[in-house]
Amino acid sequence: MADISFLSGAAAAIPDYVVTLVVFAVSLAAMHLFKAIALSGMKNMAKITPGRLDDILIDSLNRISMRFFTLLSAYIALGFMETPAPLTSAFFYSILIFGTYYSVKTLQALVSYGTQKMAEERKRDGDGDVSVIELAGGVIGASLWIIAAFFVLQSLGYDITPALAGLGIGGIAIAFALQNVLSDIFASFSIYFDRPFRVGDFIVIGNDMGTVKRIGIKSTRIQTLQGQELIVSNKELTETRVHNFKTMEKRRVEFTFGVTYGTPTKKLEKMPAGIRKIVSSVDGAEFDRAHFRKFGDSALLFEVVYYVKSPDYSRYVDVHEKINLALKNMLEEEGVELAFPTQTLYVKKEE
Repeated sequence: MADISFLSGAAAAIPDYVVTLVVFAVSLAAMHLFKAIALSGMKNMAKITPGRLDDILIDSLNRISMRFFTLLSAYIALGFMETPAPLTSAFFYSILIFGTYYSVKTLQALVSYGTQKMAEERKRDGDGDVSVIELAGGVIGASLWIIAAFFVLQSLGYDITPALAGLGIGGIAIAFALQNVLSDIFASFSIYFDRPFRVGDFIVIGNDMGTVKRIGIKSTRIQTLQGQELIVSNKELTETRVHNFKTMEKRRVEFTFGVTYGTPTKKLEKMPAGIRKIVSSVDGAEFDRAHFRKFGDSALLFEVVYYVKSPDYSRYVDVHEKINLALKNMLEEEGVELAFPTQTLYVKKEE
């Protein structure tokens, strides 16, 4: 019992500042040791795993400076001695600010990594424009800093309610002032996630048609068949019907032509078979049907339906041209005349 009493008394005789210094030194050494072991393990893992996620974690851990470890060790050590409340609070809030900063930087790096992966995937799919993804990444990054700032201010004891109210009112005012721009921006997000069309698709919007060249934040640029560039707002594209010809496997073509009423019936009977032969002989065309459809005002009308085995508009025009030329040649060989609008006037002569 005498020995135990002696040890207790000796421990009690050690000044608080000595204990504080020992705890500070041990804490600081332990943190550095933990960082070194963690970095070594992460680097070894990064060598055998693909992707940049390990590198992001390594950079985040490397970013933690000596200053932060010193502050944290000092805060832990101050708990072993009587310390003025303002000093303890100063260390606590310093650690809070540093910790929030490191956390936001890590989250930003993860967001950047995610947006980069999405951009690479979109480029692989043939969509070269990644402005929407970059905008989303920027908005998320800015939002993280705003949330972090409000968090720190609230932790410091400030009342952030007026600031939030002001931010809300200001946001509403900005939204009203920029409602058209914001509508196009939100429409660009809708186009990106829904993907009704992509860069390189041939689309028809009302009376306009062309190939999508770029999908931007506010507008989409389309190269028309006439050669000029058509700029359409993203909001308009989400509110109108868009015909996307790139997604179809083959194009259905229906056309009619008329021959004169003087054409013999036997020649009319032979024409569907001749049309079938013509369409089937053209590369890229798939015959569907051909019929003597009806008696027109000035012609005997035939209806022809076939498919072009390609969604490309230029390919369709080439195939249809070959069919038209072959059909004209067949009619000339058979002595059948194409009809054109005519009107016969019968005049009765009175005696």
